[in-house]
Amino acid sequence: MTEAEFVALVRENPVNAAILDRLPELEKFAPQAMLVAGSLFGTVWNVQTGRPATENIKDYDLFYWAADLSYEAEDAVIRGAAALFADLDAPIEVRNQARVHLWFNPKHGLNRPPLTSAREGVLQFLVECTCLGIDARGHVYAPYGLSDMQAGLLKWNALNHSPGLYAAKVRDYQRRWPWLREG
Repeated sequence: MTEAEFVALVRENPVNAAILDRLPELEKFAPQAMLVAGSLFGTVWNVQTGRPATENIKDYDLFYWAADLSYEAEDAVIRGAAALFADLDAPIEVRNQARVHLWFNPKHGLNRPPLTSAREGVLQFLVECTCLGIDARGHVYAPYGLSDMQAGLLKWNALNHSPGLYAAKVRDYQRRWPWLREG
């Protein structure tokens, strides 16, 4: 699968298409803005198997990276994104990747070092083939390529040392897309 084919499949989900069209507006107040994760690979897996493009998409994750670590700054971006995407009637989650190390331990009981970019946040996903993002210029970030995602091959990401979280994630993906397999 080429990057162009990937983007074309992702855009078959009308929520993804609208978000990607508006991402340059979001980037004006959310540096390094990217649409990431399940809305991308989930849409591809749905389309590949003849399911509706939006089926089993839990939410639409938007990452950005800004040096201001305050909750107030992130909340202002979340509110701005909510206004920008208000008409989409979809759960949209916006997170400053510079703040992940502040909330990850209380939420998951695991320490994370500070991240230095939105891409670094994507690179930390539990499953290699899900490490995907599309930025405001339409550039695809796929550090492990697209072939395993296309094939539905789930592999542990060695950069994320959370085997329990990985196993839970794989079970969740296989529940929603039973044809996926571990490799």
